[in-house]
Amino acid sequence: MPTTPATTANSSSNGTAEEIMLELVDESGNTIGTAEKLSAHQAPGKLHRAFSVFLFDSTGKLLLQRRALGKYHSPGVWSNTCCGHPYPGESPFAAAARRTHEELGVSPSLLAEAGTVRYNHPDPDSGLVEQEYNHLFVGLVQAPVKADPEEVYETAFVSPQELTALHERATFSAWFMTVLDAARPAVRELTGPAAGW
Repeated sequence: MPTTPATTANSSSNGTAEEIMLELVDESGNTIGTAEKLSAHQAPGKLHRAFSVFLFDSTGKLLLQRRALGKYHSPGVWSNTCCGHPYPGESPFAAAARRTHEELGVSPSLLAEAGTVRYNHPDPDSGLVEQEYNHLFVGLVQAPVKADPEEVYETAFVSPQELTALHERATFSAWFMTVLDAARPAVRELTGPAAGW
């Protein structure tokens, strides 16, 4: 399982947590307002729109990222390829493609919707809460990853078996297994049965 440290200096348009506005939603995913990113994550959390991306290489291995150590929320933990929040009024699909390119320097191929999942995951280390209505996407990565070191500490492509081994010894984001399990039907359709997802 080769890992690649993020060393490419790209400019990030992510802003600070206090500056970014998130789209608040009801339990059906309907927009009901906006809130600053940090306030939306402070306990008990406000339900907001999010997205999670799962990209795979030509052999069916999943691209993981380890979040940068300087992130205000869940720093240094492993997670799915990319996750984040659409700007108010931005489609989740557009946001997923945008942030994948901003964080990892790649544009997803065959990016497809993979459903939604709603969860409530407190982060014990920071005290922040993920109250999210999460739009899931799966696709392929067909270009070298050029991660922004302000966003990503390192990356790795893993098989299901390598993911299990890594999950046993490393810390993952609180939401990782929830979003992966919700995306599995679409992942299996994309990668085929031989990949083992």
